[in-house]
Amino acid sequence: MKDLSIALEHRPAALAEMGECLGRAGVSIEGGGAWVVDGRGIAHFLFEDGAGARRALEAKGIRVVAERDVVAVRLKQDLAGQLGLLTRRMAEARVNIEVLYSDHNHRLILVVDDMARAQQVADDWAREVAGI
Repeated sequence: MKDLSIALEHRPAALAEMGECLGRAGVSIEGGGAWVVDGRGIAHFLFEDGAGARRALEAKGIRVVAERDVVAVRLKQDLAGQLGLLTRRMAEARVNIEVLYSDHNHRLILVVDDMARAQQVADDWAREVAGI
């Protein structure tokens, strides 16, 4: 799975054009979101086929800022405090979380500065906390 950071113009239809272009290319979005920060549009979306998504977007003239691996973690949805517990563990492992969102499979998706450490925390979490 790949997270693509996508620059979007801050105007009507920019997000629609992105979605339509991906649809025409047969590329499915697995999770993510889009925001306007300081007057500029930025999106982070998750793709099974990151390279295909990038090709489709760039062919349409939509700028892909970055393509990165992600860590996926399943939280116990019915137990309060899971986000705090997991992110504290990441912090204690000296992992900086740069992007966080959910995918369509109810997993927390993390883009981080240290994949190896983050994946170890996620693996430990799955075994110890989540029971998965």
